Amino acid sequence: MQQKSILICRYQSICEPDVIQGFQKSGYQVEEFTEIMEDIDGDVRYLELLAEKVKNQTYDFIFSINFFPIISKLCNAIHLLYVCWVVDCPLITLYSEEIFGEYNRIFIFDRAMYQYFQRRNPEGIFHLPLAANVAHSDKICSRISEVEYLKYQKDITLVGSLYTEKCLYNGIGFLPETLRECLELAMRKQMFTQEPDYLEEALTKERVAEFKEYVHWEDVLEDYKLDDRKFIKEEYLGIKVSEMERIELLQQLSKQFQVALFTQSDTAMFSLENVLDCGSAESRIQMPKIFHCSRINLNPAIKTIQTGISQRAWDILGAGGFLLSSKQSELLEYFQMGKDMEWYESLEDLQNKCEFYLREENERVRKEIAGRGYELVKKYHTYDIRISQMLKILKSY
Repeated sequence: MQQKSILICRYQSICEPDVIQGFQKSGYQVEEFTEIMEDIDGDVRYLELLAEKVKNQTYDFIFSINFFPIISKLCNAIHLLYVCWVVDCPLITLYSEEIFGEYNRIFIFDRAMYQYFQRRNPEGIFHLPLAANVAHSDKICSRISEVEYLKYQKDITLVGSLYTEKCLYNGIGFLPETLRECLELAMRKQMFTQEPDYLEEALTKERVAEFKEYVHWEDVLEDYKLDDRKFIKEEYLGIKVSEMERIELLQQLSKQFQVALFTQSDTAMFSLENVLDCGSAESRIQMPKIFHCSRINLNPAIKTIQTGISQRAWDILGAGGFLLSSKQSELLEYFQMGKDMEWYESLEDLQNKCEFYLREENERVRKEIAGRGYELVKKYHTYDIRISQMLKILKSY
């Protein structure tokens, strides 16, 4: 019997090693294609090299983390299945005309995002939550030294971007004052909440048209079928709200608690003098140790994730850490609040829960919650399990 095999197109996503291992455990031989993609839509050199790679090969499918139109273009031309797992939200490439391809099998972690795009290719788009590599985290955390434990044991820790370097809104040169005031009021109201949708309310047809007079993206995205309102909401306003929310969160919590920030973002432009700036954290080795040792691990999901569970939340739970997350509806499908993890619904709620779980008499409760969350993820939500679920869906189509 010929061994099953796939080709994974890599671009240094932190999920790739876990996914590769998951496919291998499911009986697949995995080959890697590591050429640099200069243009996600029209890199002729990349396309030619990939075509040469698959020539005369018998791969079951090509796989990538996130959706790349150029890979879809090749696979649909040669009638080879293209499977991808969308782990980012927003993901601009999903607006590409290539999403309609017959040979695409696109798995999306956020249910609301899936529901929006699924109607564009009903037979080729599916919902699949993210996962954790518990075995890897166990191995790393079992080797934490006493010195490392003392180094990483913080009261409250946030690992992640401040989105300053990713915020397109900050790069807008000019907007009329009345429009800017309206949008920034909506963004302030949207902080620490998903409902009601103040951004949606602010983006009337007239304001979308006015915004487009001053911010032009059509030439860059001419082959993309965009929903202008949704694009502005996610790519400009949603990321700006996330930046505002994280800065406010850090500033307010650090007035009362020890707060450590691990980030690659430039913090110099903000007043974060009470926050311990720990620099960046390496994902495979350092992050599991941080999550395991910290008393409270924060997960303020980026505002563009409407319902889904971010990768950071799974990684925290998979490392045995105590998770305090922003409110995401899909969390309730897998966990019980206050039993397996915790969430907050406002800045005041966040402050109150931090105070509660950091009390000395509640240390046991906090550790029990972290333990139950870890056991659930280990039993039901590993990469091995997710890959098996993916393959089962693929076999049914």
